[in-house]
Amino acid sequence: MADDQSPQKPQRSRHRRFFWPGGLSARLLILTVLFVVFAGMLVLPPTLAAFEEQWLLDRVRAAELASLATDVAPDRVVSDQVAGQLTDAAGVQWVAIQSEGMRRLVLRGPHLARAPYLVDLRHQAPGSWLAAPFQTLMGGGERMVRVVAEPRFRKADFIEIVAPDAELYRKLRAYLVRLLGITAFVSAIAGGLVYLSLNIFLVAPMQRITRAMERFRADPEDPRARVELSGRRDEVGRAEIELARMQADLRVALNSRARLAALGEAVAKINHDLRNMLTSAQIASERLAALGDPKVSEALPRLERALDRAVKLASGVLAYGKTQEPAPEARPVPLADAVEAAAEEARLSPEGVRLNSHIGARVQVLADPDQLHRILVNLMRNAREAIEQQGAGRRGAGEVKVGFEQAGEMSLVRVGDNGPGVPERARERLFQPFSGSNRPNGAGLGLAIARELAQGHGGDLVLAATGPEGTTFELRLPGAPEPRPVQRRRAKKPA
Repeated sequence: MADDQSPQKPQRSRHRRFFWPGGLSARLLILTVLFVVFAGMLVLPPTLAAFEEQWLLDRVRAAELASLATDVAPDRVVSDQVAGQLTDAAGVQWVAIQSEGMRRLVLRGPHLARAPYLVDLRHQAPGSWLAAPFQTLMGGGERMVRVVAEPRFRKADFIEIVAPDAELYRKLRAYLVRLLGITAFVSAIAGGLVYLSLNIFLVAPMQRITRAMERFRADPEDPRARVELSGRRDEVGRAEIELARMQADLRVALNSRARLAALGEAVAKINHDLRNMLTSAQIASERLAALGDPKVSEALPRLERALDRAVKLASGVLAYGKTQEPAPEARPVPLADAVEAAAEEARLSPEGVRLNSHIGARVQVLADPDQLHRILVNLMRNAREAIEQQGAGRRGAGEVKVGFEQAGEMSLVRVGDNGPGVPERARERLFQPFSGSNRPNGAGLGLAIARELAQGHGGDLVLAATGPEGTTFELRLPGAPEPRPVQRRRAKKPA
């Protein structure tokens, strides 16, 4: 059974098709060498073809110069001994020239045992031109080559020679070996340089970032886990900056979770006693209702509603301190009445921070009454505390404005104040628990709870505007119920 509960590690593939090093540096080195070698192989065929073509042209030009000796000989014929010397000096065996449609054998060599293969330097296709040196190498240097080219020193149609390709084979093979050696040397040098440069500019910074991530995963509070910014402006520098920001955000989130856990543990301990206290308060309120005092009867319903909300909230507290919000029971709620009740609980008064409501008596929104009350109370209390914190530096009386607007199928409730505004450093974490408060004694839970309740309705709570002139929050609730009907009073019958 212990094996079933143990976390399963990812299984690696047992079968590998080929060896591939795991390190990024080794892979870069191998790939660089392979790419340089591949580039060298692409250059190799045209280089060999050009070498062979030049060698054949040199033989043609030497034979053409040797054939000029026949023009000064008697009857334009030389002896076999002279012809042999000329052909040996030119490295050919037969030389023929075609002029004005007539082909003339200029220098004659020994009888050919086998027919030579033809290379026409006048008209040569790219494919045959590239394949010619490899055919020469595979021939073994035991064949004869017949070369046709345009003359340079004679006025003729073409010049034709026959020469053995043994010397061409030897020089072509030696040239190929030199090219392979140069390619290997260049590949090693280029691979080493690319390897070193990539290690300096890419691999080493990535290794540093990876070590920081590993240390952060092991211990987020370890000072060595913080990535050191190199100040680079490329992708590596951006990765370092984003990693540093991510680590900072995660530390804030972990601290918030730790504080929530501590708060939850404390709340779990006092939850039972708190419910007993609230039950006693409810019993006391029932006894007060039995006294029949008009002033007590007027204030008692508000006290009972506050006690009911407190009992429901205490009943929903979980073991780790986070309230488990029930699904909202949305129904049409008169917004003006909800604003008045929330303003009273938020301690708005004409003598201090007053309420300025621009909501008609018939306006309704689709929301859970208790949760809407909590949202408005949190917003108004935050606005009052921000105005009071400003103190003597504030001009004019403190004021909390509440307005309403219907946008399609959405109801927009705006709660604004004429306070000092939200500081820029607090705007990014405004709705995060324990992070969004800018007051010395604030816990940063009010806006987080209000937004969570608004999103539970399928809406949202956003910061609409803030600045020196004040702050405005916008509560977005889905649905646009019809205005409530006007309640008409019945006329009294005359006595």
